[in-house]
Amino acid sequence: MVINVEKENQKIWLNKEKVQNRPVYFALKRTMDIVFSSLGIIGLSPLFIILSILIKNDGSHGKIMFVQERVGKNGVHFNMYKFRSMIPNADKHIQELMDKNEVDGAMFKMKDDPRITKVGKFIRKYSLDELPQLFNVLQGNMSLVGPRPPIPREVAEYTDYDMQRLWVKPGCTGLWQATVRNNTDFNGMVRLDLQYIQKSSIFFDFKIIFETVKVMVKPNSAY
Repeated sequence: MVINVEKENQKIWLNKEKVQNRPVYFALKRTMDIVFSSLGIIGLSPLFIILSILIKNDGSHGKIMFVQERVGKNGVHFNMYKFRSMIPNADKHIQELMDKNEVDGAMFKMKDDPRITKVGKFIRKYSLDELPQLFNVLQGNMSLVGPRPPIPREVAEYTDYDMQRLWVKPGCTGLWQATVRNNTDFNGMVRLDLQYIQKSSIFFDFKIIFETVKVMVKPNSAY
């Protein structure tokens, strides 16, 4: 199964009312979120335990879970959960690394980030650090599929065009993660998110989930 990704540089402008006024689609999407996140949490619980033990004993002396404030649909803030893959208080060191940012725009990415632990490097490669977000999906502040939720300092730099990403509920995975991953810049990520919003459907969500599972088994450019 292949997802077609448009490569044109022309910007995508959406109609907010059209995007958000889809009661049947969102009801089905929420049902899918509840069912699959519940099954995922139950089925992956042994893996959760194993990863927790590995993180607790990796020598970095930090908490197992990393909780970070993110920005969701319509600018609402919430706490997003991840398995900790960095040293404690990693956020406090970000300003020291900003000149080494490898992605243009309102986003920070660094392939050899010195804040990442040994266990963290492994779980990030296979996206295992993202699994606790299934609890965010069950709570309702995230969906299985949607744009990645940004952090507040990134949103502070958003243009009106970028803000369109926040018109829908953020997701654990999306078109960006299932295709090019880190092989694109911020503008490319925004375009892919808006392309997803423009074409979103239950069938499209299933395609993205399928491609995401493939990427987790055989990672592309995750770091």
